[in-house]
Amino acid sequence: MELETIIWVILFGALALGTPIFASIGLATMLVLSQSGIPTRMIPLDLYKVSEMFPLIAVPCFIFAGSIMDKGGIAAQIVQTASLFVGRMRGGLAIVTILGCMFFAAIVGSGPATVAAMGALMIPSMVKYGYPRHYAAGVSASGGTLGILIPPSNPMIIYGVIGNLSISTLFMAGFLPGAIVGACLMLTAYAFARRLNLKGSSEHHTPAQMGRIVIKNVWALATPFIILGGIYGGIFTPVEASVVSVVYALFVATVINRLLNWQSFVESVRLTITTSATVITVVGVSLLFGRFLTMFQVPQKMTMLMANISTDPYQVQLMVIAVLVFLGMFMETLATIVILAPVVLPMLTQFGVDPVHFGVIWVITNEVAMLTPPLGVNLFVAMKLSNQSLEQVAKGAFPYVIVLITASLVLARFPEITLLLPRLFLGYTGI
Repeated sequence: MELETIIWVILFGALALGTPIFASIGLATMLVLSQSGIPTRMIPLDLYKVSEMFPLIAVPCFIFAGSIMDKGGIAAQIVQTASLFVGRMRGGLAIVTILGCMFFAAIVGSGPATVAAMGALMIPSMVKYGYPRHYAAGVSASGGTLGILIPPSNPMIIYGVIGNLSISTLFMAGFLPGAIVGACLMLTAYAFARRLNLKGSSEHHTPAQMGRIVIKNVWALATPFIILGGIYGGIFTPVEASVVSVVYALFVATVINRLLNWQSFVESVRLTITTSATVITVVGVSLLFGRFLTMFQVPQKMTMLMANISTDPYQVQLMVIAVLVFLGMFMETLATIVILAPVVLPMLTQFGVDPVHFGVIWVITNEVAMLTPPLGVNLFVAMKLSNQSLEQVAKGAFPYVIVLITASLVLARFPEITLLLPRLFLGYTGI
């Protein structure tokens, strides 16, 4: 058996046994390298390179900022403001949930964190107004997927690091697809509200009251504009923006809202440390894995194999999307990126597919993965919040899974949608 075959057998075998991602990748790579005659001293050198990857600093900072914003009342203020404008329409509470997820996603960059923040607020409200509990959980889980599509996005940062792509360009490419996908999810929520005869909130506010609530919540509403406006206004880089988001979140949570106490702060620090350590460790071993793939020309062999099936860029993308959706049922978001990006990106480039464009498609397939059992992480968060079974929450999220898959297919067919803003504002010329 060839070494490039052995590494895949060991890798997926270890994952099937429940071995952590970083250990599976590292074990498979080291075992194969030890039999290849390649000096093993390259292993610690590649692992050390992670410390030189400046963009990775943004990951723990955005995680920390998101946790602070959740515990500091900022998420609740976003939901309250969204409810003012769409809460009373048919299906308004589901639409508020998705709209709140879109807004919160522009702050935290994490899918499960978005579900936790929005679901905790909106699932009880939807149930109160007659929404089936499993459907309310499904809406929250589905809206939470926008946390990794609308910038800033932690998966986009990891994808950019592994693919050596501009993080700012990836962020800009995610704006328009994020808005389109979010609008499609809201239209789906409205359609199901009509079918199930679900009404909106009964709360009524005068224009004066609405104005006072918006003014009261203006600090929370300004957050994404400060972070993203600073990036694209040339004031700071994405990494610097992540630090700014932490400082701003602490300021609003402690000085303006006065809801963040010491216990909540410690919990946020603990969450950030455990989550970030996992991410950075996985990225480190993925560098080693990518080195092996390059040495044994695995991307080139994959390109030749794919070319025997089709050379049409769209058809190639469809095949890769199908693989990503299938693997997403069994592998979490970060795993698919760090394992497959070193193989898939060079191959797609050979077929003329823009890597920034496909980065957005990849993230949408990861959104699907968050909603598909047995591993859908957003489903498990929504399960905990709603006291529903995995099957019930998955049933509530199913219509939105169809929307996400359809969106990935349409965006793959029309890369102009994804690349419009990067070309217009950043002068991106592509591959």
